[in-house]
Amino acid sequence: MDEWGLRPAGPADVDDVAELRAVVLRGDLERLGRFDESRVRGRLRDGFVPAHTRVIEVGGVFAGCVAVRPGADAHWLEHFYLAPHVQGRGIGSAVLGRLLGEADRGSVRLRLNVLQGSAARRLYERHGFVVEREDPVDVFLVREPVAGPG
Repeated sequence: MDEWGLRPAGPADVDDVAELRAVVLRGDLERLGRFDESRVRGRLRDGFVPAHTRVIEVGGVFAGCVAVRPGADAHWLEHFYLAPHVQGRGIGSAVLGRLLGEADRGSVRLRLNVLQGSAARRLYERHGFVVEREDPVDVFLVREPVAGPG
């Protein structure tokens, strides 16, 4: 696996993150008849909170992002995108594993949603997420924290 790391996001990262979101979601959104060039970027820009977001770097270069937003009864895992050229190398699983470890240590339930038919669903299910509900566009998943030994 390539060397990767996480760093806190800053306001200047919003354009890179919005562009990556458009690239990564395009196929699923087109399949669902919901792709719109400006909306896909605008929704990210409107909801971007650097304090909740981390940038994924591979070899010291921007390669993705992930946000964990605190909620009332769970934290929401959002905007987890990896650039296509680094997908399939185990980086997504490694990043997710780190985030799950943090959630487990804090006894935090995690929620997320993926688009219907998204390959990302398999990644989340392999890491203990289960379907909470579905609608025609989204699948909502939840993962309870796992208690550590003793």
